[in-house]
Amino acid sequence: MARRMRENLPFVHLVPNLITILGLCCGLTAMRLTFDGLYLYAAALIVFAAAIDGLDGLVARRLRATSEMGAELDSLSDFVCFGVAPALLTYRFALFPDQGLGWVLALTFAICCCLRLARFNTMRDQPDAPRHFLGVPAPAGAGLGLLPVFATFAGLGNFREMPLLVALWLGFVGFLMISRIPTPSAKGLKIARDKARFLLIGVAICIGLMVTRFWLFMTLVCLIYLAVVLFQAVRHRRF
Repeated sequence: MARRMRENLPFVHLVPNLITILGLCCGLTAMRLTFDGLYLYAAALIVFAAAIDGLDGLVARRLRATSEMGAELDSLSDFVCFGVAPALLTYRFALFPDQGLGWVLALTFAICCCLRLARFNTMRDQPDAPRHFLGVPAPAGAGLGLLPVFATFAGLGNFREMPLLVALWLGFVGFLMISRIPTPSAKGLKIARDKARFLLIGVAICIGLMVTRFWLFMTLVCLIYLAVVLFQAVRHRRF
């Protein structure tokens, strides 16, 4: 009887993995929509996957349901959602006529994402792991890689007519992911108590912009994040 009770797994312990699977389904569906030419919906699914990324780990810690399998599943899901799916979407969206350089740099982006995740996994259990990331994390890399797509949807230009620029951009973002640039992590961010009201006002503005001009909002978020990354690179002189 005791042995049978030990083999039972509380359903709540499966919730983190279910969240991870949800993100993985978003990434896989985004690839299918990409092949169907539904680029806007594909990009939206990748953004949603990025939005819930990290939620599985947070829920697992709150429920005390962390596991090695969950960590590895999360990493594999991240590679699909933030490495393969954005590379395919950007390639089909702007690089498809160019069968050479465009595909090479799309592959480079996906491989750099894989290497970034592998490095993160090796540092995950180190007791002296830094409070910041080294290199752009995979979800942020996916957002930066899709920046030309976001900007096109926002009406800021037609990057489908600039395949060379988009291809080089993908390669540059891939480099940022495997670089040694210290990038901010939510775990290490702190805000003064008397400045919290400004943060709340900023969040309200972001929500309003996100509801009314979603793709412009995504473009601005990516540009601000890119500026922070480049500032960190210059400040610490690390690439």
